[in-house]
Amino acid sequence: MKYLPALALSILLCLQTSAFAAETSAEPILIGGLFAESGPAASIGTPTRLVAEMTIADINAKGGVTGRPIKLVSYDTESDPNIALRMARQLVEADKVLAIIGPSTTGEGLALKKYTEENHIPVIMTVGGDPVIAGGKFGPFAWTFKTPQRTSTAVEKVYAFLKDKNVAKIAVLTAKDAFGQDGLEHLKKLAQAYGMDIAAEESLDPNGTDFSAQMFKLLEAGPQAVVVWTIGPAGAVAAKNFAALPGDKPLLVQCHGQPSPKYLELAGAAAEGTLMPGTKLMAAAQLPDSDVQKPVVLRFIQMYNDQGLEKKFPLNTHSGYAYDALVLLRAGLEKAGKPDRDALRDALESLTGVVGVSGVFNLTPQDHNGLTTDSLVMLQVERGVFKLAQ
Repeated sequence: MKYLPALALSILLCLQTSAFAAETSAEPILIGGLFAESGPAASIGTPTRLVAEMTIADINAKGGVTGRPIKLVSYDTESDPNIALRMARQLVEADKVLAIIGPSTTGEGLALKKYTEENHIPVIMTVGGDPVIAGGKFGPFAWTFKTPQRTSTAVEKVYAFLKDKNVAKIAVLTAKDAFGQDGLEHLKKLAQAYGMDIAAEESLDPNGTDFSAQMFKLLEAGPQAVVVWTIGPAGAVAAKNFAALPGDKPLLVQCHGQPSPKYLELAGAAAEGTLMPGTKLMAAAQLPDSDVQKPVVLRFIQMYNDQGLEKKFPLNTHSGYAYDALVLLRAGLEKAGKPDRDALRDALESLTGVVGVSGVFNLTPQDHNGLTTDSLVMLQVERGVFKLAQ
């Protein structure tokens, strides 16, 4: 009889070891990733994929989701909408993923949305434009979500700031791509509500290298502010062209896709004084301790630095979008209680109070983004760095 306790202990240890092994060797939940790792949007897509991998590693180190690890299967979209659609089909039909994170640009998002909607695939996009979750002429968005602020939210942030500065007459320069045209639509749509008169408007090729003629025409209208709506190097080109024109200048406002060290580098001295809405990631140290996002943002920055990503891809307003997508995915899976597409979709659109890098997400069936203007701050370039605008 004296050997029974030892035997019982041995059996208990075996059972615990078996349970642990079963848990850690549980079949992973496959998640697809679509990132523009080459082509014009590579500067956004490549670090987005690296952040996704970093975030998944962090989730798995904490036990995964419902006892199962997450595994990412990702492809390079080459910044091409057609390739983005093809890779989405690969993820769904060959790789059998549960859901998809990405893609990187609005054009890519629109290209694959019809397919993923028809096949009931939850997709959490990291694109800036509104059309992917706008409904109406852009089609249903029951299965489509996105983490960057809506274009309309960014426009409201800009207009509220300008109104507070007694600016009422503006001119706008917008890209001819899907992102720029989305911006133009909302700049026009919301102008009256904020007392803004759009005195002149011009467009630009997002791959162009000189917009001096457009800027000259805009300044001839005598605006109090010029609003530029484009992502990538074109914003810096516009800033240089603006600065090179003679005479006193109005305010220059960029969109929420521009806050990044790359903009500062490319625009150089012309960036000085530029205003733009951005995520709190760009001014983390300046946030009050009472801001519920501050601990999350600071931890993200620490993780980013620990992975050595800052040296290769300096933090910018896009950096947290994939992190937020995976935070929402995890919260949705935990709420659903199982890796089921229908249950995940239903859970995602009812999430509230999810604190991410880009804001506090409160999603509804009507709003598959869930961020308000409070998630953004107005930034101004001062002596080559971003500061909270006063």
